[in-house]
Amino acid sequence: MKFLFKAAAAVALTAVALSASAQDKTSITVGVSVGNGEEIFKVVSKVAERSGLKIKVVVFNDYQLPNAALAAGDLDANAFQHKPFLDNQIKARGFALTPVGYTITAPLAFYSKKYKSLDQLPEGASVGIQNDPSNGNRALLLLQKYKLITLKPEAVAANTATPKDVIENPRKLKLVPLDAAQLPRSLDDLDVASINNDYAFKAGLSAAKDGIAVEDAKGIYANLIAVRTEDQGKSWVKPLVAAYQSPEVREFIEAKYKGSLIPAW
Repeated sequence: MKFLFKAAAAVALTAVALSASAQDKTSITVGVSVGNGEEIFKVVSKVAERSGLKIKVVVFNDYQLPNAALAAGDLDANAFQHKPFLDNQIKARGFALTPVGYTITAPLAFYSKKYKSLDQLPEGASVGIQNDPSNGNRALLLLQKYKLITLKPEAVAANTATPKDVIENPRKLKLVPLDAAQLPRSLDDLDVASINNDYAFKAGLSAAKDGIAVEDAKGIYANLIAVRTEDQGKSWVKPLVAAYQSPEVREFIEAKYKGSLIPAW
């Protein structure tokens, strides 16, 4: 009886192992942002396929959707955000998501059709910033770096600055929070606007050439690949990260974007 019990237990354990192995996919779905994220993943997918990993790419034009899709199981991974944005979404929406590797740094920049530097902004100038907490904070920090506003120190330390945290605004700038995707289209109506790199790229703008104030190239806003926390040990995760962090992808980024995007690994 003991032998039969051990044999039955061994069969059960083998079945569990085979089931777990079957869950380690050779084909995955990855969510990316429209524009450069989509372009880069065409190269990533080709590199990954050489290691036996097929990648289906799903393109999003709204920053609020990829993490929800990942948490719901509609995606296996996404690659569109930096860690402060991910941390904010985890805190706000309870997502169990984990970063597994860095991708690019996409410096946020201010653009204008009227002025060539932030120093030229007149009193009462209209300044478009992102209305989501993470990127709005980035825009405000950049305005503070150029000494146009002063923010509450505690908001700066926590990376949670909003227009309500502005304690000094000597030029009486009018801060106009807008959806990130709307900012390029609003440049004609604003004196200056903070625009994320992917939306700027889609609008034919380059931080390196057209930005009148640009974030530091490297820092906490390096973008990353995220997966569900329960999946971080799956066998497809390392090949995915390795494919992105390959020499071929680095060369593509450097040749294509010429400093507007920078490899972060």
